[in-house]
Amino acid sequence: MPSTRSAKKRVRVNERKRIRNMAERSALKTAVKRYRIAIDANDSNSEVYLKNAIKALDKAASKGIIHKNTAARTKSRLTKKLASQ
Repeated sequence: MPSTRSAKKRVRVNERKRIRNMAERSALKTAVKRYRIAIDANDSNSEVYLKNAIKALDKAASKGIIHKNTAARTKSRLTKKLASQ
């Protein structure tokens, strides 16, 4: 357990950031999953789901939740999957 004031504050701040990052990562995973389900079901709205997934990936990458190259790689794979249909 931390003993100094600044260390105690870091624990509180890190916990808030951890919770925020978990929520953002969950939203990202949900957006990508919805797109993949739409692609598998040959949904006509799959382009809308792709747009939402790309937006979530960019948002997570800009906030440092995922690495920017991971976001770029995932966007590329998702777009490629739509083009192959």
